[in-house]
Amino acid sequence: MTDRFTMQDPRHQYPAPPFPRQPQSPPGLVSKMEPLPDHGEESYAGFGRLTGRKALITGGDSGIGRAAAIAFAREGADVAINFLPSEQEDAQDVISLIEKAGTKGVAIAGDVSDEKFSRSLVRQAIKELGGLDILVVNAARQQTRPTVEEVSSDDFDRTMKTNLYALHWIVQEAVPHLPPGASIITTASIQAFEPSAGLLDYATTKAGIVAYTQALASQLIERGIRVNAVAPGPFWTVLQPSGGQPPEKVENFGKQSAFGRPGQPVELAPIYVLLASQEGSYLTGEVFGATGGKGVT
Repeated sequence: MTDRFTMQDPRHQYPAPPFPRQPQSPPGLVSKMEPLPDHGEESYAGFGRLTGRKALITGGDSGIGRAAAIAFAREGADVAINFLPSEQEDAQDVISLIEKAGTKGVAIAGDVSDEKFSRSLVRQAIKELGGLDILVVNAARQQTRPTVEEVSSDDFDRTMKTNLYALHWIVQEAVPHLPPGASIITTASIQAFEPSAGLLDYATTKAGIVAYTQALASQLIERGIRVNAVAPGPFWTVLQPSGGQPPEKVENFGKQSAFGRPGQPVELAPIYVLLASQEGSYLTGEVFGATGGKGVT
């Protein structure tokens, strides 16, 4: 793989479709994806921007959360990641990478759609890390449904609880422990601004995340805490082949972007680092788009 810091044509920097069909049962495993995503395992280099910081990342075993966890550790932070029990294999890989970076890694299994667990997750992370000053609420449920009739009440409920309720529970539990200078980062989506027909419930939650983030930012700047959102477009994560897209769309996933390819999770990592670090000291209530040329409006 070409060094990420070498100037090159971004259209050809990473794999482009067509990709093989590769359906997985949700939530899926990174190791079964073809091609394997780049979360920064070999390509992210840190520069000490987060030395001494303590971060909790939900959905930290794969995709965007995994990329953020690797980057944070290589920037000097201790990192706790949350994941579903079935994702243990991926989570252990991330913990190994965090520890290899020379910082502390904490793995906490559980389902954030359960309020009791979401609140205990924050308390456990604070106990294990000795504090908390970066919170990345990233875990998400995305399951495509072709028609509104096929979005069951159970679908709607599980998506809302995973993507929106958990955000509220986790933030509510964490805020009393966050010092001035702390950062909260949420993961929204291009779906908040350009919703796809087959992602009715998912898109609704992502729009809610944008509103929640901006309202929370207005509150918490009074305590010296910054709150921002990242809104990705098509990124090559395990969310896609495990039900987030129909199998036939996975084959050409990202082709319609200006780059002709999906983004790789590592391409988002610097944005999360900026928002977490003191270099982002004048950023709050912002939505950072990384949409492959679509923008966010």
